[in-house]
Amino acid sequence: MAHVGVVGPSSADQRELDDAESLGQGLAQRGHVVVCGGLGGVMAAVSRGAAQSGGVVVGLLPGTDRSAANPHVTVTIPTGLGELRNALLVRSCDVVVSVGGSWGTLSEVALAVRTGVPVVALRGWPLPGDPAMHAVDSVGEALRTVDALVRTDD
Repeated sequence: MAHVGVVGPSSADQRELDDAESLGQGLAQRGHVVVCGGLGGVMAAVSRGAAQSGGVVVGLLPGTDRSAANPHVTVTIPTGLGELRNALLVRSCDVVVSVGGSWGTLSEVALAVRTGVPVVALRGWPLPGDPAMHAVDSVGEALRTVDALVRTDD
């Protein structure tokens, strides 16, 4: 089991929402804990997908109101840190998957790359030339890449 951060825009388009929901389902089916910002858009879609598949979703909220989390979050952590929670999300994960892109998403991707956390970029914010970045074009490819990144020989 790995902790997989999923980041993406709160104002996502339908393709990003569909991808995030499918990603959440696949991650939960593999037994991974999904970690996200706990609010709307990509965060709500990945949470919904994971919850529908019986997975655990940790939501790191920017504010102090636990009730602000989307209804699919299993464990709600109101950080009171605003955007600084992005660092908590990145540092608590074994791998980060970005779905689409926004400025907040870019900051999370940059923090992950900077701190050595592998990033799987599903159609958004690839940073070419960095070995921590894995650009993919489909949810299936994203899941296979996560599998390869978190595989251990025990």
